[in-house]
This record gives sequence, structure tokens and C-alpha cells, in this order.
Amino acid sequence: MKSKRIIRRTLADRKKDKTDWARLRAMTEEEIDRNAESDPDNPPWTEEELKAARLVQPSAGKQALSIRLDSEVIDFFKDQGPGYQSRINAVLLGYVRSQDWDTKKRTARRTG
Repeated sequence: MKSKRIIRRTLADRKKDKTDWARLRAMTEEEIDRNAESDPDNPPWTEEELKAARLVQPSAGKQALSIRLDSEVIDFFKDQGPGYQSRINAVLLGYVRSQDWDTKKRTARRTG
């Protein structure tokens, strides 16, 4: 068996932060807005997008479940990094809430 090289680090070993905090603190609101508008990876939201946006928060109660998903779906979420299961849950929860499922379920219980 090969011996593995174990590297131990402490908080003192952290790399120095490369952010120029003084420059950022000195920026005006106009500079911040201008930089945000010129960012091709994160363009500002339109008024329509802001009106349609909904906050999706995970619920406190989760259940373990075995589910079969297409590998394309799994690969998409895994490629975005750690927390892919929580992101899949958030997407599904957003869909459920967009369907007003809770309202329909409660109405069906009252009339059924």
C-alpha cells in the first residue's frame, strides 16, 4: 500500500487575501452600478424579472428518498458544485409552489 502524504494546515497558514478592500470601500454607488451593468456574467435584472422573482427557501422537514433521475439532470446539478441535492430540491420546490399545490390540496381536503 502506498503511503499517503498528509498535509496539515492551521488558520495561520491561510493564503493572504488578494482583495483590495480599501479600493472597494472607496467606490461610489455610481461606480458600483456601472461595474454591475458591465458584467457580462451577471447582467442587471429587468423590471419584469424582478416582479416575477420568488424567494425559494428549503423547508425544515426533509425525508430521505431514493429517486431515479436522468444522468443529464444529475450531471447538470453536480457540475455546479457542492450542494447539488439542495439545488435539485429548490428547483422542485419552486415548481410545486408555482402550481399553488398547497392551496389546491387544502381546498380538496375541505370539499372532499
